[in-house]
Amino acid sequence: MDKLVERETATRPSLAAAPALAVQFFLIPLAVVGITVLVYIGFRSLLTDQRTAEDYLAEVQSGGLARQWPAAFELSQLMDDPKVRGDKTLAISLVKAFDNAKDGDPRVRKYLALAIGRLEPPLPKEAVEVLLKSLNDPEKPWTPDVWSKINGWTDEMNEAHISTIWALGASGDPAVVPVLQPIYASPDAGVRKMVVYALGALPGDAQIVTLRTALEDSVPDVRWNAAVALARHGAKEGIPVVRQMLDRAYVEQTVTRVTRPDEDQDPVADVMISGLRAAAALKDSSLRPSVESLSQQDRSLKVRQAAIEALKVMG
Repeated sequence: MDKLVERETATRPSLAAAPALAVQFFLIPLAVVGITVLVYIGFRSLLTDQRTAEDYLAEVQSGGLARQWPAAFELSQLMDDPKVRGDKTLAISLVKAFDNAKDGDPRVRKYLALAIGRLEPPLPKEAVEVLLKSLNDPEKPWTPDVWSKINGWTDEMNEAHISTIWALGASGDPAVVPVLQPIYASPDAGVRKMVVYALGALPGDAQIVTLRTALEDSVPDVRWNAAVALARHGAKEGIPVVRQMLDRAYVEQTVTRVTRPDEDQDPVADVMISGLRAAAALKDSSLRPSVESLSQQDRSLKVRQAAIEALKVMG
């Protein structure tokens, strides 16, 4: 009998072991879940930046060198917000920051110029004046046989000037045209491409001669920009180039930009869509067969859709 009692006692779980089981099977997993949630919330708070345009601008103006250009970049991205783009007080501060950054990191000017160019048009007169002043800087002239030989000229400086040209093209001010036209003589293809784009975006006909000249440029991107720019102005001299832009085989042989596997971009389709928009603006009957063919047969759905939209505009 004593043995039976001992055996029953040995096989029955001890009440003292219950708290240990609760810790093992309930409290520990609960703690792991809690820690995971806290880590997730922490990362989300780091990724969700609630800083305003004014905060970034203050960092551009008074932050350390390592933070100024990233702050300028974030500010340019913030211009996606229509409320930010339409803030007139921000426009004045942007212009002052751009002017004050002339002797600093050129990347700061690059991104500030992009931000200025995305302001609601028309740009303030002060903004246009400061942008033009940066192009006429005597220490960094744009005369093609001089500026490329300046000691210390860097790719970042070149990109800053290209962004400035883009911002002037977005200004809507025809008075900018005489300043931009001589810059087309630059030996840098990227500069010529942006000048042609900016001239096409600006009103008036004073730039037509330069755009016609750009149709003969040695670089395809510049020729394509010139054809699209002329189409914006209703000029048909670029039709042969537009027809080339609608030829997939030609564009595929010409485009040299490489798309990374993780990027949702198609450089060939981008060129063809630009050509389709130019064809729609021109409404020229000689381009219609190419547009119809693309709307039915091209392997890119984006190109097909653009061709269908172009046909609607062409009638």
